[in-house]
Amino acid sequence: MSDYFQICKTVRHGFPYLPTALAFDPVQKILAIGTRTGAIRILGRPGVDCYCQHESGAAVLQLQFLINEGALVSASADDTLHLWNLRQKRPAILHSLKFNRERITYCHLPFQSKWLYVGTERGNTHIVNIESFILSGYVIMWNKAIELSTKTHPGPVVHLSDSPRDEGKLLIGYENGTVVLWDLRSKRADLRVYYDEAIHSVAWHHEGKQFMCSHSDGSLTLWNLKSPSRPFQTTIPHGKIQRDGKKPESCKPILKVEYKTCKSSEPFIIFSGGLSYDKACRRPSLTIMHGKAITVLEMDHPIVEFLTLCETPYPNEFQDPYAVVVLLEKDLIVVDLTQSNFPIFENPYPVDIHESPVTCTEYFADCPPDLIPVLYSVGAKHKKQGYSNKEWPISGGAWNLGAQTYPEIIITGHADGSIKFWDASAITLQMLYKLKTSKVFEKQKLGEGKSTAEIVEEDPYAVQMMYWCPESRIFCVAGVSAYVIIYRFSKHEVNTEIASLEVRLQYEVEDIITPEPEIIPPFPDASSQLPSLKNLSGSTNTVACEGMMKDSIPCLSVKTRPVRMPPGYQADLVIQLVWVDGEPPQQITSLAVSSAYGLVAFGNCNGLAVVDFMQKTVLLSMGTIDLYGSSDPYQRQPRSPRKSKQFAAGLTELSDSPVSLELERCKSPTSDHVNGHCTSPTSQTCGSGKRLSSADVSKANRRGPGRPPFRKAQSAACMEISLPVTAEENRENSFSRSRSSSVSSIDKESKETITSLYFMESFARKNDSALSPCLWVGTGLGMVLILSLNLPPNDDLRLTEPVMVSPSGTVLTLKGAVLTFARLDCMGALIHPPYEVWRDPNSTDDNEKTRKRKLVMHSPSASQDMGEHQFAVVCSEKQAKVFSLPSQTCLYIHNITETSFLLRADVVTLCNSVCLACFCANGHIMTLSLPSLRPMLDVNYLPVTDMRIARTFCFTNEGQALYLSSPTEIQRLTYSQEMCDNLQDMLGDLFTPVETPEAQNRGFLKGLFGGSGQNFDREELFGEATAGKASRSLAQLIPGSGGIEGMKGAAGGVVGDLARARVALEERGQRLGELDEKTAGMMASAEAFSKQAHELMLKYKDKKWYQF
Repeated sequence: MSDYFQICKTVRHGFPYLPTALAFDPVQKILAIGTRTGAIRILGRPGVDCYCQHESGAAVLQLQFLINEGALVSASADDTLHLWNLRQKRPAILHSLKFNRERITYCHLPFQSKWLYVGTERGNTHIVNIESFILSGYVIMWNKAIELSTKTHPGPVVHLSDSPRDEGKLLIGYENGTVVLWDLRSKRADLRVYYDEAIHSVAWHHEGKQFMCSHSDGSLTLWNLKSPSRPFQTTIPHGKIQRDGKKPESCKPILKVEYKTCKSSEPFIIFSGGLSYDKACRRPSLTIMHGKAITVLEMDHPIVEFLTLCETPYPNEFQDPYAVVVLLEKDLIVVDLTQSNFPIFENPYPVDIHESPVTCTEYFADCPPDLIPVLYSVGAKHKKQGYSNKEWPISGGAWNLGAQTYPEIIITGHADGSIKFWDASAITLQMLYKLKTSKVFEKQKLGEGKSTAEIVEEDPYAVQMMYWCPESRIFCVAGVSAYVIIYRFSKHEVNTEIASLEVRLQYEVEDIITPEPEIIPPFPDASSQLPSLKNLSGSTNTVACEGMMKDSIPCLSVKTRPVRMPPGYQADLVIQLVWVDGEPPQQITSLAVSSAYGLVAFGNCNGLAVVDFMQKTVLLSMGTIDLYGSSDPYQRQPRSPRKSKQFAAGLTELSDSPVSLELERCKSPTSDHVNGHCTSPTSQTCGSGKRLSSADVSKANRRGPGRPPFRKAQSAACMEISLPVTAEENRENSFSRSRSSSVSSIDKESKETITSLYFMESFARKNDSALSPCLWVGTGLGMVLILSLNLPPNDDLRLTEPVMVSPSGTVLTLKGAVLTFARLDCMGALIHPPYEVWRDPNSTDDNEKTRKRKLVMHSPSASQDMGEHQFAVVCSEKQAKVFSLPSQTCLYIHNITETSFLLRADVVTLCNSVCLACFCANGHIMTLSLPSLRPMLDVNYLPVTDMRIARTFCFTNEGQALYLSSPTEIQRLTYSQEMCDNLQDMLGDLFTPVETPEAQNRGFLKGLFGGSGQNFDREELFGEATAGKASRSLAQLIPGSGGIEGMKGAAGGVVGDLARARVALEERGQRLGELDEKTAGMMASAEAFSKQAHELMLKYKDKKWYQF
């Protein structure tokens, strides 16, 4: 079985995180973006999207395409140049050149040249052969370029470009305001210009007679080569003109300028920055000057870089720009220059995943095929108007659907309460539909937040959990403000009131309410049982609540008036947890919906609620301890009480085993945060936005000075937790039912978080003879409880007869918090939970309205009835167990991890069989066979460096998974060998053979008088024969893997080995050829020597010794 598994990354979607550089190939029409983390994203037509990464992780300073060559040069912040081969689906580095003594600041590669100019911080310009990546001996030293009389260093090189008129002339811009036109043949400066403001960029007019500079005072200077003593023209485009005729006031620096000519109209001057200082609130802007018209395009984010796209790759022709690509810190936009109002193109890439921070994800592979067109049809109506009507200009590369055609949907939940449905089929990503959950609530008025019942001030609508039943199209969402919304899908608009329910979930011991504030550990200490403390909290709560203790009020207000709901997902019911005796409701940690039963269940660290969303009634609202019914869980886990160690500050952790200290270190507080979903999704601490009552303050103070609030992970069931007890509390211990001074296991058990819920047809009790509807409940302490659901016998009574929910008394145990459940038939095949077939709730068709609910029960087939039994799969963060039902015998058990804990576990189908896929906090991805729980894959894939990965990692069917690799990007991966093998066919081609456009006919007179640009031989000038070798210590060549990779492709194994063998043979043949030549040379020289020696012998043969 393990032959079916292999892990590899498939594709990365979203906006490149922290972008730094931009490049465009005007012939291939592909775009490259470099980032601060050393990543490069290469984009072409939709579907062509490639991610590659520099191993060093150094920021990308600059990117340069070898135009129409299928190659790209990147310059990194660690002063290394890399050449990437793009003629393969996964680009690889062919070779790198690391500069040792100089820092790279600017690179320029002329069109159709193999010599790359590299400017440095010291002001020198080096020249690199792109083919061999060898440094030429030709160097333009800064002190030769500037005038000898100049007393100061000109600063780093900020610009390099060859003259459009003559390739033998190189324009070098230095930061402090000096520009030099260097004659490469005569190795001297043709002209020098000086300006008293720092230079940020330089741009040529296509005829090569003028160039423009942008400066740090917001000015643009235009220089004529014939009169270099002063600028031909100086403008400060956004500067206010002074009344007394003085120079206009200076503005912010113009960071980049582009000067593009047009055959049929005035030239375009496009620049970023340069706005007036007095407009402090002005947003980052791109200015387009076309003739006398000046257009300022305001951006939502700072501009990182921009590029003008032109019709021709030749710098000495009319440029005719047609678009501007603007790379912002968090977005990529393309402006259409061919229309006077400069509209933007509609972006086909999913660069807006992070429009609001992603807080949770769900992934569905192989879902019903009609869902994608249905969601697209309701989402298409939301499209904005005003985009350019032209085709997206970045249209390079080639992509086809490949063999994998099953539908895939990714759902992302966001901090602003929005939910996005994405079509993720065939490794692309396209948004289908956006749902705003905040629309069911009244908007908070400014300044009201302090007095309302909100528990989270920032992002009160943030989505924490989502549950989707693709077959019935019922969608359910749990938000950070302790609410659950059930949505039904309809193709018809409706105007209706939103039904809402309030649920009181509280935690009680002997009728004394002890709600859990979010900042203290989840186990109550002795003092929290005391009536005096409760009274204190009530009487002095006025500080926080303005004279009234909050009780039975929800955190947000549901709209009471009728609401217009467009086609798509429409809110059917809102359920809110309410404040209890001045304590806020706890965040929801588990959620499950059954469309067949018409029930939704959710739990938190206080207990469980079950709601009938058809009758809109609360069926159950119970503390976890009461769910056990007659089964007393404490008899099953005897523990010796322990003396409480007294410490001045904080929690003390006592462990039962030597490994648990290491375990605790690896758990940190995140276990509870992830599996219990207790953190606010926007990575705040749990207590963010909660106002403390004085009782809370006193509890918080017991942590001691400088100790952070710490939520103990509830999942380590083997651990005793001892809370610090003050002398006063010790005196009062007689009130707490004469327990020992350490917290007994009764307290520990009583504060169990509900971590997992699952509706299914099952055997509720041991040795039951018939299947019945059940709700399986998993807790943070590894307990599995089964609740019986008694539904009305037929559909007619479903809306009138009550549904009964009762504990069955069945309790199963595991080690660690329970994460997931599944049910298999006696043949080991997955049994899906029953569901209701979707019907439109607002249909205008009478037949549709009166049609009975159609349920699909997935019962085992008649041939399997002989077996009668089924398997229940339960996985916790520590171990997996398979139980036989109805006997409840544990057939298989596998301890998945001792020293870490699972963040995610899913039962998935792959190659027509079922397995358990697990992602561990130590970075391992594992799969186990079902029902036998044999390990089939265990790969150390990636360490969990932050909560974002832990919160967003999810598996789905067909061997696929995803997580948020950065705040703006989704990384998809596969653990299927078959998909790894087919991946090469699914990826797009970055390089497609395209003819380079021919240069325009220059005409006789232009050729005669237009300079000697065409007969410039760089090879002769920069080659080793003329220029000599560069100093070895200046830079070192590092060979890359790109050559072999290109041949190998993704075809692993034998093909790769053959390719490597062929390369090796070629290299060996080359070496043998060189050896042959050397041998022939030696033989030739030996022959010559022998001939000379023979002639010498003949000359002196007859002479006597004294004649010499």
